[in-house]
Amino acid sequence: MTPQELANLAHLRRARDLIDRDYALPLDVPTMATRALMSSAHFSRQFRAAYGETPYSYLMTRRIERAMALLRVGTSVTDACIAVGCTSLGSFSTRFTELLGVTPSVYRAAEHAAVAAMPSCVAKVRTRPARQKQPTAA
Repeated sequence: MTPQELANLAHLRRARDLIDRDYALPLDVPTMATRALMSSAHFSRQFRAAYGETPYSYLMTRRIERAMALLRVGTSVTDACIAVGCTSLGSFSTRFTELLGVTPSVYRAAEHAAVAAMPSCVAKVRTRPARQKQPTAA
């Protein structure tokens, strides 16, 4: 890797850390790009190349991940949606269902005793939502 590529990765990491830390705040791509010292379009391309998903997709995955933890302890779907920084309950529910295959209400009602018995660092890894690859039409 060239020194410039290493510097770009450091800038991208700074933006990703911003998302991880401030996921509940209103974040947009221009704000993230500013943190990475890049233009919005260049930042989006570089972020996707480095992390395999767009900045917005990464942000929503982090929000859903945090919402899952709230729903497991009995927080209402609406309160979880607001707590993680989503402004639309419909969009939140759609993205949640897309990532996990169940609605937030179904997830909240499910039994989560196994997760409660895990150390939090293990639970975080085991319950992290994974974006499903969409089948391509042939």
